[in-house]
Amino acid sequence: MRLPQTIERLYLDFDGFFASVEQQATPRLRGRPVGVVPFAGTSRTCVIACSKEAKAAGCKNVMAVDEAKAICPDLVLVPQRPDLYRRAHNALIAEIESVIPVDAIKSIDELTCRLDEHQRHAPEALAAQIKRTLALNVGPYVTCSIGFAANRQLAKMAGKVNKPDGVTIWHPAQMPGPLLAQPLDKVPGVGPRMQRKLAGMGIHDMPALYHLQPKHMRRIWNNVTGERLWYALHGYDIQAPSTERGMIGHGRVLPPEARSLAAAHEIARLLLIKAARRLRRANYYCSGLWVWLAIKDGSWQGSRSLPMVQDDAAVLSALRIVWGQAADQLPKPVTVYRVGVTLTHLTPDSERQGDLFLRDDVLRRRWEAATRASDALNARYGRTVVSLGPWNPPAGGHVGGKISYTRIPSAEDFL
Repeated sequence: MRLPQTIERLYLDFDGFFASVEQQATPRLRGRPVGVVPFAGTSRTCVIACSKEAKAAGCKNVMAVDEAKAICPDLVLVPQRPDLYRRAHNALIAEIESVIPVDAIKSIDELTCRLDEHQRHAPEALAAQIKRTLALNVGPYVTCSIGFAANRQLAKMAGKVNKPDGVTIWHPAQMPGPLLAQPLDKVPGVGPRMQRKLAGMGIHDMPALYHLQPKHMRRIWNNVTGERLWYALHGYDIQAPSTERGMIGHGRVLPPEARSLAAAHEIARLLLIKAARRLRRANYYCSGLWVWLAIKDGSWQGSRSLPMVQDDAAVLSALRIVWGQAADQLPKPVTVYRVGVTLTHLTPDSERQGDLFLRDDVLRRRWEAATRASDALNARYGRTVVSLGPWNPPAGGHVGGKISYTRIPSAEDFL
């Protein structure tokens, strides 16, 4: 574990990414407050993302449309276009890599880079070159904020200080002064729940957190994450170990006309097929299905164990069973606002074993062969031409290819 004596990391965060991409792509939106919504034609939803003009007026991401319109009557609502954001992301990454290699893509709108010896001595020039390259080759409406610091975590925090379109440099010689001026909610990993826990221990601000001991932070977090965070805040070059993928899933806010249990099942079925396609592309099998529903005044969840499977027939059969449980347990009628499906307990296909007692290996391999054939046809024609059961995407489309902050959709997600 090293304690760098100079800046070694750049963290780049695009400003209002989805809304700014819409402004770059659509001239009439430029300079206007923009709110990206899941689908058009209703106010009974939320603003997924808003532009810097909308934020300046008081709007926030994940704000109810009616509330956002009350704050900003001129807000222009735009239905999401996830494939546009995927293509914009890829174009922006390519332009940044023409200036500096990207070390890690943290989300669709955030990335980090390691600095070489020359870049460490001229961070302002590097930031200006990145911004100039993006403006010239992609467009001036997709701006970014950039932070420089000794490690990735501090660089991320620095990049949030002067948004939008800012540059902030936290040199180790300046620390911890700039850090101590930040509120606790700016620390990666300190959300509302952790803030409440810290407050209960008398820790209300950054100086109080900073001056704890590493073992104390480990006890607060109940794991090594707290200790790692202590070292990160104190400028050490420390990274969490990589983790194995444990699940693959999709969720969807339902349009008003699809909020019955029967209509929600149809969307859940399409989401599950998309999740199973991702499972196969990643060369995994799953051994479980988890289903989650957001309903009026609460939620419902159910699960089902499976043998090691990856074909559509197996996961859809499990969905029918879990959905039957939901139908039995939920009040009638019920309004479903959101549905999520997740394939769990993943195993690499190289480690897959048949079930000794189920003895379904022959039938399973037939379904797998049929599923691979349908995947190949869909990939060949660039859209879903073959599916197990009807394929009728809901209003707004984007089944499995929706906006994602944590995962960059692939082109195959839009088939």
